[in-house]
Amino acid sequence: MAAMHLVEGPVGAGKSTFAKALSLSLRAPHLDLDEWMLTMFSPDRPREEFMEWYLDRKARCIQQIWNVAREILDTGTSVILELGLVQRADRENFYRRVDATDYPLRVYLLDTPLEQRRQRVRERNRRRSGSFKMEVSDEIFDLADSFWEEPTEAECRERNIEIVTPR
Repeated sequence: MAAMHLVEGPVGAGKSTFAKALSLSLRAPHLDLDEWMLTMFSPDRPREEFMEWYLDRKARCIQQIWNVAREILDTGTSVILELGLVQRADRENFYRRVDATDYPLRVYLLDTPLEQRRQRVRERNRRRSGSFKMEVSDEIFDLADSFWEEPTEAECRERNIEIVTPR
C-alpha cells in the first residue's frame, strides 16, 4: 500500500538530502515545501515583515502539496513530504489530516547538532545549492531555528518517529 513519508527536523539538518535519497530508494516523488516557495514566491519576498509574509504563503503551499500528495497516493504510489512542520501544533494538524485517510504515515526526524547545521547552511549559501537556493543569513538561521520544537516523547512514541542521524 502507498504510504506518506514525512521528513522533518530543524533548519540545516539534512532533510532534503535524506528525502531525495529516500525518494530514489522508494521510487516515490519528493514534494519539498522550500522548492515550492522558491519557485512560486521568491521573487516577491519582502525585506521587512518577512515572517508574516512567509507563514501565509507556507500555509497555502502546504495545502496544495497535500492535495497533490493525495492524488499521488490515490494512484498507489508513495510520496515523500518535506513540509517544514517545525512546531508541534503544525505537526499535530498534519497528523489529524493523515489520520482522516487510510494511508500509513512514516515520520523521520533528522537529528543534527546545531553547529553542524549552521555550517551546512553557510556552505550551502557559499555554493548556492540545496533545496532553497537563496541565502539564509545567520540571522534568518537563528530565527528559523528558534521556531523549531522537538517532538515530545509522546509524539515520538505515538507516531513511531524514526530518528535519523545524518553523517
